[in-house]
Amino acid sequence: MATSKSSLESTLSAAWQRRGLLVCLLWPLSLLFGLLAALRRRLYVAGWQASTRLPVPVIVVGNIFVGGTGKTPLTIWLVQALRQAGYVPGVISRGYAAQSADGKPQVQHVTAASLAAEVGDEPLLIADRAQCPVVVGRDRVAAARALLQAHPEVNLILSDDGLQHYRLQRDIEIVLFDARGAGNGWLLPAGPLREPASRRRDFTVVNAAAIPASMPADSIRMQLVGDAAERLADPTDTRPLASLGDTALKIAAAAGIGNPQRFFSMLSAAGLRFETLALPDHHDFSDNPFAALEAELILITEKDAVKCRQIASIKNDRRIWVVPVTAQIDAALSQQILEKLRGHTTA
Repeated sequence: MATSKSSLESTLSAAWQRRGLLVCLLWPLSLLFGLLAALRRRLYVAGWQASTRLPVPVIVVGNIFVGGTGKTPLTIWLVQALRQAGYVPGVISRGYAAQSADGKPQVQHVTAASLAAEVGDEPLLIADRAQCPVVVGRDRVAAARALLQAHPEVNLILSDDGLQHYRLQRDIEIVLFDARGAGNGWLLPAGPLREPASRRRDFTVVNAAAIPASMPADSIRMQLVGDAAERLADPTDTRPLASLGDTALKIAAAAGIGNPQRFFSMLSAAGLRFETLALPDHHDFSDNPFAALEAELILITEKDAVKCRQIASIKNDRRIWVVPVTAQIDAALSQQILEKLRGHTTA
């Protein structure tokens, strides 16, 4: 099932980069999708659907391009930058919050003891790397209220994803793209966009080596940098990533993220040669896809590592190494965000 889903995602991802026959056949449906999305947003803008203003500023980090674009590293970077500026940030995310017996969405506080299957891999990674309060829940308003009640010192909320969660009013919206830009520019299902590329936002960040020509002129570039690997079974055992290219070891790289090719490209740029294993986004690893690999060294992402560390058959596999990445972004982004939070224009 996972293989067929991954194959379908790959087929659509490739089709969404151009306007071929397949997507042209789907184009009428994208018009309907766009109409419904616009109507839903209009209901909130006009006040016909209720929305909530929190007592602290809210920054939403999201993407309109389906799949992964690098929101988690950007969120971690923002937490650290805002903390340095004097704020006490907290993060809310959808995660994989369960439903309570009465059918109402639950919220869960993310701790070191939380299971990825219950709170999600990304929230666990954010809590670990950013060292800030994190609460997950389908209802972002309920998640934010729970976070503020448990951590009254928090004076700013970052919403990891949630651009379309209009019930939560926001002060700043950051839309993240990657090297794929806006794809063919069409909405789902004929294209990769949840909303038009022209959708208003405060900041556009592009996670790529170079900003595509289709992106706004004021886009801010982000790059994910990883220069070392740490053993999954013993994080104190580290190696420079570039040194692995000088070995005769048979290497494999696995990624269960929204855009696995981005991880593989980073490793190739470091001079490594390896077999690739692209897995579906949020793969749970219960099938232990590493067991059948003949590789002597396996490189995985941080996002996948938070789940692998919780699986007995994987966590002690000494072949597996994690490649942490850090977002590198122009400091002008944090300065412009601070100006906007102070009520000043960023022009």
